[in-house]
Amino acid sequence: MSNSITVLDNGHPISFTFDSINAYHGGGFPGGVAHALKAMQAAFPLLSDTPLERREVTILTAFSGHGGRDALEMVTRALTEGRLTVDRSIGGHDVISEPPGPYVFRFSYRGKTVEAVIKPGHVRAEFVTLGAKANKTPEEIARHEELKAEMANRLLPLAGGEVYAVRVI
Repeated sequence: MSNSITVLDNGHPISFTFDSINAYHGGGFPGGVAHALKAMQAAFPLLSDTPLERREVTILTAFSGHGGRDALEMVTRALTEGRLTVDRSIGGHDVISEPPGPYVFRFSYRGKTVEAVIKPGHVRAEFVTLGAKANKTPEEIARHEELKAEMANRLLPLAGGEVYAVRVI
């Protein structure tokens, strides 16, 4: 599966790969980068048959993670231009106890909105538990870093539609 996405910037195609987005992000949260990329890959084709004009995409999401935010910003410039809103109330409190947790993305483009919601099984309980834990030990910090990378590596080979269920709303 392709790990890139193409949008238009004033009619000119521009493509972003997972690696380029993750480098822009700084690499700390590769799983979040992968989630935002997969959500965009799943949703954008329902918004248009051709690449979207990046500066016309508006995003409402429950996902507040740094990796996801940076991926959405790099591809759409929505954060800088005030078209990205984080609203935790559109998701569940926790992906394990209240699916879908924060893994909900609503993309609007030219009068149409598509919602992408995580499919079950893509976020592991150990990741959620460690992520929420305060005062992690050095071993727990190392394990959490492993789990972030593991999530990205597990999601990247999948098509966006395998990770996210999408529907026009």
